[in-house]
Amino acid sequence: MTSSIIVEIGEVPVRLSASEPDFLGMMERRYSGFIVSTPSRRPFELTVSVAPGQVSSVEDVQVSRHGTVWRFERGDFSAEWSPESGNGSIRQARMNPYSIDAVLRILHSVLLAPEGGLLLHAASAIRHGRAYVFSGVSGAGKTTISRLAPPDATLLTDEISYIRPAGDSYRAFGTPFTGELAKVGENAAAPLDTVFLLSHGPENRLTPLAATDAARALLRNVLFFAQDPELVQMVFQSVCQLVARVPVRSLAFTPEPAVWEMIR
Repeated sequence: MTSSIIVEIGEVPVRLSASEPDFLGMMERRYSGFIVSTPSRRPFELTVSVAPGQVSSVEDVQVSRHGTVWRFERGDFSAEWSPESGNGSIRQARMNPYSIDAVLRILHSVLLAPEGGLLLHAASAIRHGRAYVFSGVSGAGKTTISRLAPPDATLLTDEISYIRPAGDSYRAFGTPFTGELAKVGENAAAPLDTVFLLSHGPENRLTPLAATDAARALLRNVLFFAQDPELVQMVFQSVCQLVARVPVRSLAFTPEPAVWEMIR
């Protein structure tokens, strides 16, 4: 018997259907804060099956488009998805959430590109009704800035930030995709106030960035797997539009809570 759950991230619902009760139970625990009974729109559909061993010979993530169908592959999963029907399938190697996490990240990155949205390697949080995004490469301080957040801040993620246009500005959404903090973000959203590019330093220091420098830095942190030229161009344009509308600043900081006094 096939059962399902609807996982909604960034107001985009995806129904995950599977015949293995243990698998659905694992997914319910993994995405508990993001499971909805009444989705905000018609869900995309993904049917999941679990195989006993490796399902693909591709070691690194490979994303390709074949006509109107997208194919996502890695050693532990093989997935297909049709934008026209909104339906797809996943065959994954083991009963673990990491394969599904990868597929959902890829799917959302493909869905966001045409509308000017982004998945960004970044922590993000809401404070005083505004969202702040902290981007950087591994080791730049995403986990540290998340740990230092004051009690009145709502952590959206410590690893993968979800950003999409909202009129002339942007909104940042919580995600269940975790980093070193291993804490699922809150299922919340707020208008995006500022993007900070993180680095460790001897003192807390904010530096405004020119749009070209900000775009160049953010492009290194965009989570995007497809080599499709059309979508790559969309992602480039999305970053350029973001830095034109939202302040981007360099934030060098010491691992002390006082850094949050500069975030406003």
